[in-house]
Amino acid sequence: MDITKIKETCLYVQDLAASKDFYHNKLGFKVIGEVAGRHVFFRAGASVLLCFNPEASKVSKSLPPHFGSGQLHLAFEVEKEQYEVWKQQVQDLGIAIEQEYDWGGGFLSFYFRDPDEHLLEVVMEGMWERGG
Repeated sequence: MDITKIKETCLYVQDLAASKDFYHNKLGFKVIGEVAGRHVFFRAGASVLLCFNPEASKVSKSLPPHFGSGQLHLAFEVEKEQYEVWKQQVQDLGIAIEQEYDWGGGFLSFYFRDPDEHLLEVVMEGMWERGG
C-alpha cells in the first residue's frame, strides 16, 4: 500500500467545551465539525484533529465503535521560521512548556499539555524527512 499521509488523528477527551476552547480559541485551529456531547473536529494544516467523547464514540451505531483513554501524544509540524513564534504564543497563553528538545541538525521541538493532559509537541518542518 502506498500511503500519502495520516489524514486524521483522534484524541479522546473528557470535556469537549474545554477542548474546543483550547484548540480553537487558544491554538487557532478552525472548527470543521461538531456534534454536542459527541465530538469536535478541527483543521490542523493539511490534517484533521478529531476530539471525541469516548463514552459517546464507544457506543456508536452509525460507525464502528471506538474509544480510548490515557495521555496520548501527537506532534504539530511548523515551518522552521515559525517555530519560535509558536513557542512564544504558547507561552503567552500561559501554557507551560514541559521540555524543549534539540534533535540535532538544527531541529528543535517543544512539548506541552492540553486540558486532558495529552502530550502535544511542536516540531520543525523537515525533521522526519532528513536521513537517519
